[in-house]
Amino acid sequence: MLIIAILNFILLIFSLFSVGYFYTLSSQPLKKIKKYGDNTWKKSTQFRSTAGIFEFISVINLILWIWFPLPIVSNWRMSQDYWIAIIIGICIFIPSLILLGKGVKNAGSETMSPSPETQLYGGIYNYIRHPQTIGEFLIYIALGFALNSWFLILILSTFIIIYTPIMFYFEEKDLARKYGEKYLKYKKRTGAIIPKLRKKKKSINN
Repeated sequence: MLIIAILNFILLIFSLFSVGYFYTLSSQPLKKIKKYGDNTWKKSTQFRSTAGIFEFISVINLILWIWFPLPIVSNWRMSQDYWIAIIIGICIFIPSLILLGKGVKNAGSETMSPSPETQLYGGIYNYIRHPQTIGEFLIYIALGFALNSWFLILILSTFIIIYTPIMFYFEEKDLARKYGEKYLKYKKRTGAIIPKLRKKKKSINN
């Protein structure tokens, strides 16, 4: 059991790292165009699909934690009442899923298949620049709470805090290459994860 628990945790860390690595690669098609030429957009789709596979594996690793927690941190419970942990997890999960769903809907096929023809998105993207990322990462936190583990919440939060600004930096740098001044103006008036409420929102395409 201990060996399985250790292997599961190692695979979780590896999967989280791989999600970040391959998604970051997928978000920079214009930077890679000299390397891949006409295949750059196809490669970006492949990288994003690979990131999705590792994201799925990481969720499986989290679920397996129910049966195979690391013994040394198995008593790091968020609550002695497991149902409280589940309720908190659900309260985080539902709005996160809605945010993710709106982002996927407004991004369309670009969610999994970056394309040179895609225009800047509307909808939820008029208010925040990264709804899918925030939705996905908060779902991770929701799972940590639902599994009643402060240790998992700490690990997942550390991953999010370290990786998010890195991903934002590289992805937005490539979006600026793609859309130029139009994206820079959009970035200036739209919050990355929190809406800028002081000013009336304009459409992205303005």
